[in-house]
Amino acid sequence: MTAEFTGWHVLAEFGGVDANLCDDLERLEAALRKSLVAAGVTICEVVHKKFDPQGVTVLALLSESHASIHTYPESGDVFVDVFTCGSIGAGATKAVELLQQELAPASVHMEVVQRGHAARRIHEPVGKGLTRVWDLHEIIVDTRTPFQHMVIARTDQGVSLFSDDDRQSTEFSQLTYHEAMLVPGYALAEKLDRVLIVGSGEGVASQMSVAAGASHVDHVDIDQLEVELCAKHLPYGYSESDLAEAVAQSGPIKMHYADGWDFLAQAQARGERYDLICIDLPDERVEDAQHNRLYEDEFLERCKALLAEGGVLAAQAGCQTMWRNETLERSWTRFHKLFDTVVPYVSDEHEWTFIFGTPKAIGDPVAKMTATLPRLPYRAATVDERALVRGAIEPHALRTTVGVG
Repeated sequence: MTAEFTGWHVLAEFGGVDANLCDDLERLEAALRKSLVAAGVTICEVVHKKFDPQGVTVLALLSESHASIHTYPESGDVFVDVFTCGSIGAGATKAVELLQQELAPASVHMEVVQRGHAARRIHEPVGKGLTRVWDLHEIIVDTRTPFQHMVIARTDQGVSLFSDDDRQSTEFSQLTYHEAMLVPGYALAEKLDRVLIVGSGEGVASQMSVAAGASHVDHVDIDQLEVELCAKHLPYGYSESDLAEAVAQSGPIKMHYADGWDFLAQAQARGERYDLICIDLPDERVEDAQHNRLYEDEFLERCKALLAEGGVLAAQAGCQTMWRNETLERSWTRFHKLFDTVVPYVSDEHEWTFIFGTPKAIGDPVAKMTATLPRLPYRAATVDERALVRGAIEPHALRTTVGVG
């Protein structure tokens, strides 16, 4: 299949078709032939089968691909499948519409799927029974690393990164995402010298932390191949030379290809302390998943043990929408069990909520954050004082669930 190949695949269900017509092979074959010819496709051969006691299948082999109908007289249902490619591509839709006129169904359900390299899609789960469809205009990377199925592709939001069908970042919105995840934490922390980033393979979080004043950033990611492919192909985050320097640990960013759990244990044994720890992993799953352990109580407790005086733990905590907020409610509860001060940042320009916790009791953390923000070396493009105030208002479901605020 070449990059130029494209085709249209139409799947239709006709309901309420006359039962006698559904069992009449000659009339069904004539209707299919007439519809295909009128749609401009070329019939090579037609085969058929009359079933006992009832039901018919008619299959047409086309120069452009195939067409078929399968009938169930007992229920008046006809299932139609037409696929055409090449210059007549859209003829599939026309053929089904013409067949509808011939068979006069009471109801019609039709789905049209564009096929070919130029028609590749990712169906991202966003909630129970809900998916978001991403049109991929060009596939840059499509591979299975030892840990995930990774895709980098050009979309209408620019070059975009997907992990196991979940959008991780896009060229269009990545700055909004990364600033929402980090800038409130920078402003809440007592100081910002040493930072630990767990995940965030693009490298944006590490580089942003250096720009915010950190002199030492440990970046931990278990998936070396993903990090390397991001550096090679994403127009944001690490370049290949940036990553090489981080791997060599010759600059402020120290790259560690390691399991986050193991790294925390080793860092604690060395007596390491951090002013900010950021957890940026693929979304916590409602169902069991291997990486869920890096969102749960024991891992968060290990992070807390590594915080310096006035240090902050930041985490991408889930989505605030009522149809997708189960993991956010979990994170909210966990943080309140662990930290004396907990502040959310509910992004108004992205779909995620981020949570920031510190063992230090701060009477008015938002006032502290808004006062610190203008003094940060990093100048945020998408977070200002008003955004911090608004973003610190947790969703109503969290206030009623935990009973705070």
